[in-house]
Amino acid sequence: MTQADVAVIGGGMAGMSIAAELAPTHSVIVLEQESQLAHHATGRSAAAFLESYGGPEVRALTRASRPLLEAAAVDAPLLSARPLLWIAGPGREPAIAELRRQQPNLRTLTPEDTQGICAAVRTDWVTASALEPDAQDIDVAGLHQAYVREARRHGVAISRDSRVSGADHDGRVWRLRHAGGTVSAAVVVNAAGAWADRVATLFGARPCGLRPLRRTVVIARAGQRVPASWPLVADVDDTFYFRPDGPHVLASPADETPSGPCDARPEEADVARAIERVNLATTLALRSVVTAWAGLRTFAADRVPVTGFDPDVPGLFWLAGQGGYGIQIAPALARLAAGVLRGDAPATPPPGGFTPSALSPRRFRAPG
Repeated sequence: MTQADVAVIGGGMAGMSIAAELAPTHSVIVLEQESQLAHHATGRSAAAFLESYGGPEVRALTRASRPLLEAAAVDAPLLSARPLLWIAGPGREPAIAELRRQQPNLRTLTPEDTQGICAAVRTDWVTASALEPDAQDIDVAGLHQAYVREARRHGVAISRDSRVSGADHDGRVWRLRHAGGTVSAAVVVNAAGAWADRVATLFGARPCGLRPLRRTVVIARAGQRVPASWPLVADVDDTFYFRPDGPHVLASPADETPSGPCDARPEEADVARAIERVNLATTLALRSVVTAWAGLRTFAADRVPVTGFDPDVPGLFWLAGQGGYGIQIAPALARLAAGVLRGDAPATPPPGGFTPSALSPRRFRAPG
């Protein structure tokens, strides 16, 4: 039997980030059900660093993550400049105004400015736009590998092909049964992504109502040259987005199709929808598809991450429900979660932030 202070279920961004944060003070083992780490949501993310994305808690965690990403000890920067151009179609000018109210750093653009930033945008379709100049691309693989290296440097054991099939608590520690053997740990971190609710039931915990939603991404050839300097362009109503990807275009219909936990695959209709929506708003003339994939973005009903000890089950700690924000908030969320798990005095909340209790799974339990 392998013994550890903490067993982390899931080797994606959530699991590896908290493993790395806890490793200096705890013995940690990571149990990953797949034969490779980050096979699902993390490995399929087209992540960008967007301070205007998500609700107040997510935006606060995003802001708090920026200095951690910028200061990370890696060979190449994890962030690289790519502004975000928000565009609104006919009649949707108020949506841009509301976005600017929430995010004062956004800059309203004229139609001429919009085309100057991305010449492919059709000014006869776009009625309003705003620029988030501080948006960035995130090196997802680089960030995940940085956490893997840091975890291993502190002795974290990583066990692949180790789907947890059962758990028993003896009043002191959990004994987890998995495909490779048995693990004993005082605390178990449920960082299982789309499988988090299912994993929780193995411990006798009530699900938090997490919903995996399928998101499709397409790489397509364009009918015109695609400068690498173009921004990420997103419809303010979240019906599509696109950005350069080498000589091609990465596009998505921003779909959110309910799904069970699975190895997600793209549907032909969603691929076609991505191309149709981008072509309607631009002169890109997207045509043949180079490749396409799908991933699951798992949300709680309120779209706030679920982080903290289960209120009913001893030693079960949730780190789930990061949805489409999981990459950009990972550094701050992992640090916050590790502090809660260790019982440290609460750190200063993120700028414009909140207390850790706002993320607790306790919020899904009826009062009393």
